[in-house]
Amino acid sequence: MKNKDVIKFAGLEVYFCLDATDTGNQITMFKCVIHAGAKIAAPHYHKDFDETVYGLKGTATYTVDGKTTELNAGDSLFIPRGSVHAFANKSNDTIEFLCVINPGLMGPDYFYDVAAILNAGGPPDMAKLKEAMLSHGLVPVVG
Repeated sequence: MKNKDVIKFAGLEVYFCLDATDTGNQITMFKCVIHAGAKIAAPHYHKDFDETVYGLKGTATYTVDGKTTELNAGDSLFIPRGSVHAFANKSNDTIEFLCVINPGLMGPDYFYDVAAILNAGGPPDMAKLKEAMLSHGLVPVVG
């Protein structure tokens, strides 16, 4: 997979390395770049896929099933399907991490859908955002 678009929204950049067509639906892999002050997704869980994260630059703060973990460059974290999680960039620097989704059920379309909602201008339509998440296997968790 080469020369894919960079998907940008709300202080995030997503670079896909492999999508499901590259791997026979086995995995998807993408790099996330999160700038300081970026708005991050609400706590959520994945219905049908696991996520593994590998820190590339800076420190990402992950909360998985109520436990907070600092993910630094060179650290990895496995998030099994069904585990409620969220992440944040609490630093004043840009952070980067690599995500691997197994099986490859979440691809670029999710991020394009979210970008369209968040880049539309004005306050985000939360109902549309929730619908986009659910249609790609992410279940938002409130409170």
